[in-house]
Amino acid sequence: MNILATILVVIVALEHVYFLVLEMFLWTKPQGMKTFRNTPEKAEMTKVLAANQGLYNGFLAAGLFYSLFVSNPIAFHFKVFFLACVIAAGLYGGVTFSKRIIWVQAVPAILGLVFVLLAG
Repeated sequence: MNILATILVVIVALEHVYFLVLEMFLWTKPQGMKTFRNTPEKAEMTKVLAANQGLYNGFLAAGLFYSLFVSNPIAFHFKVFFLACVIAAGLYGGVTFSKRIIWVQAVPAILGLVFVLLAG
């Protein structure tokens, strides 16, 4: 159970590193515009906001990675807190922007949280 929980935490953390790269560095590039269904004009107008959002995704990833290298009970609390933050962000993004965010961001974090709690 603990190994599966760790794998899911790593997957969620890596997703957020990817989101950081997309939002901070690729927002106005073809891959970023395709991912977020932006036009060049809209991407250019929103690139500062996207970079800020990417930075926050980096903080989520950092917290999750940190949780893998500290000892319990601190690790457990970090995992629960940061996975809950990812779930909240994923649900909010799913409601306000695109339902697919729920599947891409919230569902993996929910699975991770369930397995962290079961392993806890």
